[in-house]
Amino acid sequence: MAVGTKLEFVELKELQLDPLNPRLGRHRMSPDTPQGELFDMMREWVLDEIALSYLESGGFWSHEPLIVVKEQLYDEDSFVVVEGNRRLAALRALKLASEGHPISKKWSEMLVDTPIPSELFERIPYVIADSREDVQAFLGFRHVTGIKQWNADEKAGFIARLIDQGLSYEQVARKIGSTTPTVRKHYIAYRVLEQAEDTVEDFDPERADNRFAILYMSLATSGAQNYLHINVTATPQLAERPVPQEHLDNLAHFCRWLFATELTPQLVSDTRQVSDFGRILESQEAIKYLEESKSPKFEVAYRISGGDEVETIQYVLDAANSIELALMRAHAFKGSVDLREAVQRLGEDTIQLLDVFPAIRDSLLPGDES
Repeated sequence: MAVGTKLEFVELKELQLDPLNPRLGRHRMSPDTPQGELFDMMREWVLDEIALSYLESGGFWSHEPLIVVKEQLYDEDSFVVVEGNRRLAALRALKLASEGHPISKKWSEMLVDTPIPSELFERIPYVIADSREDVQAFLGFRHVTGIKQWNADEKAGFIARLIDQGLSYEQVARKIGSTTPTVRKHYIAYRVLEQAEDTVEDFDPERADNRFAILYMSLATSGAQNYLHINVTATPQLAERPVPQEHLDNLAHFCRWLFATELTPQLVSDTRQVSDFGRILESQEAIKYLEESKSPKFEVAYRISGGDEVETIQYVLDAANSIELALMRAHAFKGSVDLREAVQRLGEDTIQLLDVFPAIRDSLLPGDES
């Protein structure tokens, strides 16, 4: 792996932010994006915490240098930072503040009682890599499966680029320290997102990017897979357009339910609803309701799908399990007033539940005339 081991130093003005950084998002990545625009985007990344650490520790962390590649950027040979863009952006913000041009009041206040460490902007540690490809394994392990993970859409975009370079699911999995099924699911979800952007008329890419985790989790349900007719075992070549042409209308509905539009609210608002959403998509009656309603309600669709029956059964099973646990200890507290009141409430509720099922009541309480 051609990533240098020699620690070198460079001035801040020599380093360029990476316009192809996955954290920028699919629609912001472009080799032509000016450095000023990149910096404005990266200001959203909570840079002040890093800047404070520079001030408090007396400088840049030499034990965690930037990783840099030399490549053409804006028609010039440049030092482009492929790992450490947030740290570089924090340095740029500090430099502006030190020159009397803080990006906010917070940055000017940061320097009131704390001096800029000597040579902070003149000696920035870095190691050089021969190419971006040489850094990919490091980036993949660090940000896809490691301790500094990217968001779900950023992970998926990184995986997709590796596969587009000709790697198999298995090769990508080994490169980033993940599993083949996980890599495959990220890739297919990313391609579904791209396919929706190309084919769904009222699709909002930015809204979808922000809710990619819900898409990723939804596609793991059999309901979503069947509704979209997606082959979750497809090879990279077959998964480039995961939803068959004849089911693109389903894809349009699916995206509106997950991401909303300017005219329709989102149906699935939380990742905790994903499994229930999958169940809804297994019911033809619930699907018909969702497709035909102008403002469908999740609770209504779930009830139509029979989901509330499953919940009710689980409530009863949970109660039965709790009673079995209580029976193991109740005899030891027969004198407890609080326990007697709890048993009274349980008995009243149980009688009401048995009245709903008279055959069960009669078999359990023969001769009872209530």
